[in-house]
Amino acid sequence: MTTSTAAHRRQEAASAYLAELATCPGHQVLGILAGKWTTLLVEALADGPVRYGELRRRVAGASPKMLTQTLRELQRDGIVRREVVPTAPVQVEYSLTPLGERFLDLQRHVRAWAHTHAADIARARRRWDAGAS
Repeated sequence: MTTSTAAHRRQEAASAYLAELATCPGHQVLGILAGKWTTLLVEALADGPVRYGELRRRVAGASPKMLTQTLRELQRDGIVRREVVPTAPVQVEYSLTPLGERFLDLQRHVRAWAHTHAADIARARRRWDAGAS
């Protein structure tokens, strides 16, 4: 009979937890919401379709590569729609899908919570830091 050490059992429990976390829908959605450029892009699309060049202006600081990569991820997740407009020259517009609009609502609730509680968090951090030194 094989026995395992406490350290081995802790390692197995941690591995099982991480495996479960990887498939947790809540964790996956929070990962999308937490993307560095996600919130800015979703907000930039809040008022309707926007062309790529306008998105670059609205999301200042994002490199073209990051902007494109984030847009593709949001398209893959069903949050953003990319539409080729048949004009000469061809134009591409991005907009929120119905799922993206619901995501925007959630994002705005999180932002409102953050604004409401930012001072509380700052006070808690100061108390913590004062006690830690």
